Amino acid sequence: MSYHELSIEERVTVQIGQLQGLSQRHIARLLDRSPSTVSRELRRNTSLQGTYVAHQAQGQMRHRRKVCRPRNKLLAGGELFELVVHLLRQCFSPEQIAGKLRSMNIPSFEDSYVCRETIYNAVYALPVGGLRKELIACLRQGKSTRKPRVGGVDRRSQIPEMVSIHVRPPEVEDRIMPGHWEGDLIKGQANASAVGTLVERTSGYLMLIKMHDATATSAVQGFSAALNRMPLALRKSMTYDQGREMTRHAEITQSTGVAIYFCDPHSPWQRGSNENINGLIRQYLPKGTDLSVHSQETLDAIAYQMNIRPRKRFGFKCPIEVITEVMSKQSPGPASI
Repeated sequence: MSYHELSIEERVTVQIGQLQGLSQRHIARLLDRSPSTVSRELRRNTSLQGTYVAHQAQGQMRHRRKVCRPRNKLLAGGELFELVVHLLRQCFSPEQIAGKLRSMNIPSFEDSYVCRETIYNAVYALPVGGLRKELIACLRQGKSTRKPRVGGVDRRSQIPEMVSIHVRPPEVEDRIMPGHWEGDLIKGQANASAVGTLVERTSGYLMLIKMHDATATSAVQGFSAALNRMPLALRKSMTYDQGREMTRHAEITQSTGVAIYFCDPHSPWQRGSNENINGLIRQYLPKGTDLSVHSQETLDAIAYQMNIRPRKRFGFKCPIEVITEVMSKQSPGPASI
């Protein structure tokens, strides 16, 4: 239960109880309060002469509350407020103004640094009228109302039954056993089109998958079809980021038998092979272009060009050569992709 200040009526009861010689516990029962509340009230507001007066105690409480409240740094009409208004009119953002005030060597403003939220609050707290409308129009968004800049709902980790990369088998990290993939989407103009990328960790072998869009349905259909084209020995695991297109990852696992592990948020280095190859793919699929115009045949041709590029880490062998060699070691029969 939250604490509430004693009212003037309750303080009168305390004063009368003191005059009648009642104990603090007795007074507390009369007020339906804790004895510690009465004890604290008497300790704070009893005069030097040892008397307690209700209206004096009420005045002292109001004074203390006034003193404890921070002083408003941006009062309309003040010198600092006028400087902020001037900078807003110069199209400075509140964050830029706050940073500029911190760096300015103005003696009269040394103790008056204000953060951006203080500036926003001062603008939106102005009475409805010309100045308020003018200053809001100077802001980047220019909205008549504003929500404070607080942390929103964290939309990560909303993937059901997500398995962390930290429980991934050690053989995946060693890059010795083939069949472990890293996946991602590269997106086109306005995120309206997408292409799926799959990179095999041991060999660097690349597959590009045409997607209708960046939805979970397209991810299930595209990645499942691509993985099922590979031999069973090359379908062990896939490591992915926490993109929402993977909310139906269980369906991919059910369809392909590939276990899916998810990276930590904002940790692209945990899919280093995929991030590196995505940068190379942009030579063929530039950012800001419509990726939906590329057919699967075109994407296969691009992937083939990438897969015959010699790689320094393989002694300048190409991914097709490497994955063929690795597969031949895993099975006695001929292996081809």
